Amino acid sequence: MSIVEFLKVIVLGIVEGFAEWLPISSTGHLILIDELIHLNVTEEFKDVFNVVIQLGAMLAVAIVYFNKLNPFSAEKNEYQNRSTLLLWVKIVIACLPVGILGVLLDNWIEEHMKSSLIIALTLIIYGIIFIVIESRGFKKEPIINKTSKIDYYTALYIGIFQVLSLVPGTSRSGATIIGAMLLGCSRSVAAEFSFFLGMPIILGASLLKIFKYSAAYTGSQLLYLLVGVLVAFFVSAYSVNFLINWVKKHDFKLFGYYRIVLGIIVLVWFMVSSLMKVTPTV
Repeated sequence: MSIVEFLKVIVLGIVEGFAEWLPISSTGHLILIDELIHLNVTEEFKDVFNVVIQLGAMLAVAIVYFNKLNPFSAEKNEYQNRSTLLLWVKIVIACLPVGILGVLLDNWIEEHMKSSLIIALTLIIYGIIFIVIESRGFKKEPIINKTSKIDYYTALYIGIFQVLSLVPGTSRSGATIIGAMLLGCSRSVAAEFSFFLGMPIILGASLLKIFKYSAAYTGSQLLYLLVGVLVAFFVSAYSVNFLINWVKKHDFKLFGYYRIVLGIIVLVWFMVSSLMKVTPTV
């Protein structure tokens, strides 16, 4: 691994760590950043890398919320451990729609949906949705202020919203947060439940990619994955706490504006790149 490629992997790990849990689309950012820095690997391995480094982000959430998500904790009483176990049941229910459709549509999405134009449009569209939801005319008082108060039907409906994240640029956390808020969850509950849903989804998606491209990886490729996972882990530990502290005092409008601005930049970039590729005829 050259020092330049090593630095590219670190940059991608930082981007993944920040963007995975913020409602701004980690996959979209990784695809766009790679357009600028061009990690020198095959497209097949790049697809694996962009998904597998999310394991670092997943591990960060597992550690930050270990006690809350542990249904066998000695620090909890029997009722609390039972409530935690039921929370996991709700997480599994919420992950079923995207898990099933993700497996069925994986090849089609790779072939048809990973374009700069689609990423730009989804960034803008969901940015507008965030601003609209947070606007005074559409805001409503949350009725669910604890993750334990999310019932099975609400968990399933949030999971259906999560299906939208199969389109690059949407943001898995963004889709689930929007869905949860529309269904009556507070901002902090919406963000926290989004973190929890990310764990089985990321694990499943990573295993799918690893088995799908099961050819032996080179030593440098394995090192890319290891470094990317570690960087994403440490950065994610910060970004998770940042978002939870942010929503205690602020709304999601800033992320909406960010998405719109970034989407417009990507859209202009896409249009200019398309024009430059057109060769004039004489």
